[in-house]
Amino acid sequence: MNAGIIIIGDEILIGQVVDINSSWISREMNKIGFRTETVITVGDDGKSISDAIDRCLEVADVVFMTGGLGPTKDDITKKVICEKFGTELVLNEEVLANVAEMLGRRGIALTENNRGQALVPATATVINNAVGTAPGIMMERNGKLLFSMPGVPFEMRYLMEHEIIPLIKKHYNLKPVFHKTLLLTGIAESILAEKISDWEDSLAKNVRLAYLPAYSSIRLRLSVYQPDDTTESYINAKVEELERIVPENIIAYEDIKLEELVGKLLKGRHCTVATAESCTGGKVASLITSVSGSSEYYKGSVVSYCNEVKADVLGVSRADLEKYGAVSSTVAEQMATGVRHLLKTDYAVATTGIAGPTGGSDEKPVGTVWIAVATPTKVVSRKYVFGKDRAINIERFAASALSMLIVEMEKEC
Repeated sequence: MNAGIIIIGDEILIGQVVDINSSWISREMNKIGFRTETVITVGDDGKSISDAIDRCLEVADVVFMTGGLGPTKDDITKKVICEKFGTELVLNEEVLANVAEMLGRRGIALTENNRGQALVPATATVINNAVGTAPGIMMERNGKLLFSMPGVPFEMRYLMEHEIIPLIKKHYNLKPVFHKTLLLTGIAESILAEKISDWEDSLAKNVRLAYLPAYSSIRLRLSVYQPDDTTESYINAKVEELERIVPENIIAYEDIKLEELVGKLLKGRHCTVATAESCTGGKVASLITSVSGSSEYYKGSVVSYCNEVKADVLGVSRADLEKYGAVSSTVAEQMATGVRHLLKTDYAVATTGIAGPTGGSDEKPVGTVWIAVATPTKVVSRKYVFGKDRAINIERFAASALSMLIVEMEKEC
């Protein structure tokens, strides 16, 4: 089954607001067996919206529209739908009551503009919006469904999860797409593609392979549309083949973020971790603590941005700072060891580098970082050299630190 998505709003086209709705809809629909065929972004223009509906209905079984359902004059989606489906707007008393009740709770008087949100196409199936004033709308033509939803992300997600996806499941006999995702690290995408080229060519025709690179890691996703009883065993066999080709690079067999995997490994071992950061300025700590429940295994961080803090708090040798410089394996290892002892954890990871765009040298160019991991049995360090963009470097440094921590923890299994 195919899906089409239409994102409506001048604010999207001029870059004032970032579209996060289409990716979320695609991901959730894929889980129940749909493949997104097209995503179209249009402004608040009737002809553009109408043309987008036509294009989507040509290629998709279900079309999702977000935006243009508000109370202002530029919200014209419902009028376009009426023209397209040969119907008219009528007042829906249930929607009006919902609008009045929601506004009343906020102490806002019901205006004519707000009343307009209770106007819906006469032939529509109205979808109650329990978290907003604009209802969802479902239209049907020749067995195909069109859903119009508010553009506010949390309202759209509520309607999709609680109302629309259950409706779609009732309407179609769906087979969920089969996905198998592997997380790899320590290898560039181009090198990985070359190494597994023959393996990739051997995949069955109904198997799609996607490379999903991120900072310091690559997700390989195997997808089978219309799976059968043999799909899982076939994919497992192909994964075993892949293990023999890149045995050192696979760190997870699920779709999981690096920071989530760190937490999973630590919780499974009843272990704790701390961080010592210089160039990343707390980014590693931020990633780790972005995971719910991280207080079970994460103790804290020392952001030792200057050498005095490295020496006075973490115990880094002043002589070594002078001799080797802050961006060195010696200092990184002492930072990791120091914070591990200071916060009494099982593991620690440290970063020290040059994020840029200034501060580099011929010997230590911008983008250089030393990362160290201290474990219960050893301390190891590794040098990475990335690019010149400060923001991207900080992201890469932090992701590489998590990746290195994972690898060292898995070695100690």
